[in-house]
Amino acid sequence: MKLSPADRPTRNARILGLGAYRPARVVDNRELAPACGVTESWFPPRTGIRSHRMADETETLSAMGISAAQAALEAAGTTAREIGCILVTTMGHTSQLPSLSPQIAHGLGADHAVAYDVSSACSGFCYCLATARDHIGSGNTDLALVIATERVSDFVDFSDRSIVAIFGDGAGAAVVGPSDSPGIGPVTWGSKGSGSDVIRMTRTWPEYAADRTLPAPAITMDGNKVWTWVRHDVTAAIGRALDSAGVGLADLAAFIPHQANGRIIDMLAEQLELPDHVVIARDVIETGNTSAASIPLAIERLLRDGSAKKGDLALLFGFGAGLTYAGQLIELP
Repeated sequence: MKLSPADRPTRNARILGLGAYRPARVVDNRELAPACGVTESWFPPRTGIRSHRMADETETLSAMGISAAQAALEAAGTTAREIGCILVTTMGHTSQLPSLSPQIAHGLGADHAVAYDVSSACSGFCYCLATARDHIGSGNTDLALVIATERVSDFVDFSDRSIVAIFGDGAGAAVVGPSDSPGIGPVTWGSKGSGSDVIRMTRTWPEYAADRTLPAPAITMDGNKVWTWVRHDVTAAIGRALDSAGVGLADLAAFIPHQANGRIIDMLAEQLELPDHVVIARDVIETGNTSAASIPLAIERLLRDGSAKKGDLALLFGFGAGLTYAGQLIELP
């Protein structure tokens, strides 16, 4: 017996609704500086970040993800009961079992939905968006929900000025559904496992459990190696993303990269030689680097403040620990 060929044509997909959740607490550089042994003026020239959103004990990964998802569902004019697939991306879920996505699905009232987690750190939203596009295109589901939720502050050593100067917390979500015309382009993605030590945890949780005299696992990175990788490999991958979509820089309305830090965003814009009319997302200035959540939060800010509008052509590109990268062209919702 042979498998039957697909009986459904491939469908186009687009983002139908977007949602965001930003923790209430705003932490500025003045508050962070004393533990690092520097003054608040040390941060801006090195990171381009003025403040960070940081979650409290009630703003869990699940709670923030649910809030962002509910906003996305409302924007799309649909309900959780209509969602067939939920993809959750986070670097912060510390419980090996169960995964986070079914818990969020239950909290939304979507227990019927397929639900699974994707762990790709700062590339996670673009990985999930590509996967959601394929689910819609193949007919696996009519509506998918992508959720990126992060509490990066849980893994920050607040005495490490190179780390505390960067990260923040938050969540973003997107409802993806079928479309008469393409609203999400093909993905350009990849990894470089030889760079797995460039952005990593200081130790594993089993190592910490075996010796509680050690500091808890925290994020550490080699900033110079990150910079070099982004400058060469990521910039080249962005060029391939444009080529695969048949789009030139002049066609773009917005560039929405992972909100790593202000200097990296500036470097990418310079390397790409973006035209003056292209709006560059800089949510990182007020929110900090929120890992997988940074791209949907940056989209939400551009739409909210009027810097970009529905239907604009935007290039998304995530990159980070792994090392991994992923990006695609979209029409903004």
